[in-house]
Amino acid sequence: MASTGLTASDLVEIERIKRLKYKYMRCIDQKLWDEIAECFTPDATAAYSSGKYSFKGAEAIVEFLRKSMGSETFHSSHRVHHPEIDFTSETTATGIWALEDVVIDTQWQITIRGAAFYQDEYQKVDGEWKIKSTGYRRTYEEIQSRKEMPGLKLTASWWTTDGRSEIDV
Repeated sequence: MASTGLTASDLVEIERIKRLKYKYMRCIDQKLWDEIAECFTPDATAAYSSGKYSFKGAEAIVEFLRKSMGSETFHSSHRVHHPEIDFTSETTATGIWALEDVVIDTQWQITIRGAAFYQDEYQKVDGEWKIKSTGYRRTYEEIQSRKEMPGLKLTASWWTTDGRSEIDV
């Protein structure tokens, strides 16, 4: 069997980086802006949608996320998987992640679905992994009007129904 060159310690560090990325996604979907700020180095950069939306500094990134996704009419599900994480030093690493996301905006009556690949850089700061740089390039994105779908209704929402379904069984 071929050696991967990874040690048990490396695998633990990879798991810590995975948990960081999962936290980042959870905080986006739950609109936990103070908590998501903890994921970044102060000088982090972000380039979403192939750089169409680019930001320098953790504060600017979080403000963009809050402004663009903070409305209670904005419902999202971001799922990342298939991570490819490589160490570039003892305190730095890179990662590529597959993304699948769905956004429902009840104010604009649209659903957006898409897929992308994130490319990240990580830095270990005071023993904790942080996102130094993040961004994605779409493989596809589609938009659909919810107005043209009779009977389509959002029956549960983290914010308006406390996550409880309105459907009686």
